[in-house]
Amino acid sequence: MANRTVKDAKNVHGTNPQYLIEKIIRSRIYDSKYWKEQCFALTAELLVDKAMELRFVGGVFGGNIKPTPFLCLTLKMLQIQPEKDIVVEFIKNEEFKYVRALGAFYLRLTGSSLDCYKYLEPLYNDNRKLRKQNRMGAYELIHMDEFIDELLRDERVCDIILPRIQKRHVLEENNELEPKVSALEDDLDEEMPSEDEAVEETPAQQPVKEKKIEVSKVKGSNKRIERSVSRERQQTERYRNYDNGNYRDRENDRDKDRERERDRDRDRDWDRDRDRYREADRRDRRDPYGERERLKERELRDRERERHRRHERQEERERERRRERDRDRDRDHEERSRAHDRERDYDRERRRR
Repeated sequence: MANRTVKDAKNVHGTNPQYLIEKIIRSRIYDSKYWKEQCFALTAELLVDKAMELRFVGGVFGGNIKPTPFLCLTLKMLQIQPEKDIVVEFIKNEEFKYVRALGAFYLRLTGSSLDCYKYLEPLYNDNRKLRKQNRMGAYELIHMDEFIDELLRDERVCDIILPRIQKRHVLEENNELEPKVSALEDDLDEEMPSEDEAVEETPAQQPVKEKKIEVSKVKGSNKRIERSVSRERQQTERYRNYDNGNYRDRENDRDKDRERERDRDRDRDWDRDRDRYREADRRDRRDPYGERERLKERELRDRERERHRRHERQEERERERRRERDRDRDRDHEERSRAHDRERDYDRERRRR
């Protein structure tokens, strides 16, 4: 009952708002301690206090997929579906940066394309630092504008697949959105000189530039000539040594060629390993739950090893029992043979008497 969406909630993108979060992550959130203790019977007013206590953003972490408080509060907002004015106040809150991040993430999940660009693009001017928890449970440092850029450009943020939104240029062509104006254009306009100043400065600077260009050309040609002469000298000296029967330079060249081949092979191996690691990273991004599959395979391997060890221990016990039986059988046989020898010796002594 506590995990159901409120009765008067509206469908978002044609489905239940809570279904915007995948079922596996949603079930993990329902089973988490933070959801049961801190998110029970929360209303839109009480949710603000919990959002002010946030100290980092993130999705899930660990091998058993534990959700962060940020993700739990996001699901709670999808469950109670607060009014749009409350979400906008979350975004406009400048005092608590994690409240703003929570509101922006919720609006990106539930809002239209126009609302996303309208309310999230102004947050590009917010350069405050945020702590983000990655899949390994470690903390990373990002900025608010980076987080907003991920919301508007990436397909998955905080391990949640975001709904698709229209591209900005499409909305601009339909006159639904004004062209984007960067905050850096004013600074660029101040640094760029006007046309009158450029016309006044160009005549006085042209002869100096021409002289510099001529001097640089002369210097460059002299350097090229010196390099060509030095190369010709080196080649003539090398051929002279070859003609005189001195093959040391040739051997040195061969050694250098071998070293170059080794360096190329080493670089090729390094590139191959790098591509393999990148492919593994892409595979993890495409399949965020691949780690769970690997953990399952590891558990199956561990169980198989444990079963094999148990079987070996049992076989060792059986062998030990067989050895013990053989020892007892040999001991009984020896005792019978000794008793038989004693009886035979006793009969011989009695006959002699």
